[in-house]
Amino acid sequence: MDWCHYRFRSVWNLPADPATVYGVLERAEDYARWWPQVREVTTPGGHDGTARLRSLLPYDLVITATERHRDPDRGVLEISMTGDLEGWARWTVTAADGGARATYDQEVDVRKPLMRRLAVPGRPLFLINHALMMRAGRRGLAAYLRSGLNERRQDL
Repeated sequence: MDWCHYRFRSVWNLPADPATVYGVLERAEDYARWWPQVREVTTPGGHDGTARLRSLLPYDLVITATERHRDPDRGVLEISMTGDLEGWARWTVTAADGGARATYDQEVDVRKPLMRRLAVPGRPLFLINHALMMRAGRRGLAAYLRSGLNERRQDL
């Protein structure tokens, strides 16, 4: 087993139509508005950029994201990542139960030296840290969608 390799899947049921959810998710520069653990995002190239993430554990992860696939008709957004995490992540947004379901899939190898050194004893904590981050993201996005702030942002 490669202790520095992770695969994640999170499924978020959200109170908005799929097109609205997709529209929010494709604006990575706004993630810090609704996702507390996304501390900073810079997108100098439009769809590519750098993000600084920090959850419960006392370390930041910095990644550079490059768009791999964007398909609004199928609700797919996919990036490749380099930096403290190397791999890919994908959002897939579909209709579900009068709202939207956003499925987040991620496969990464940890490159951050501290996390690599602590790979075996730290793995349970890293998994919990990720789960807490995803839970906060789902809650934050649901609240953001209910508030209507995303609609005002699109009008700017």
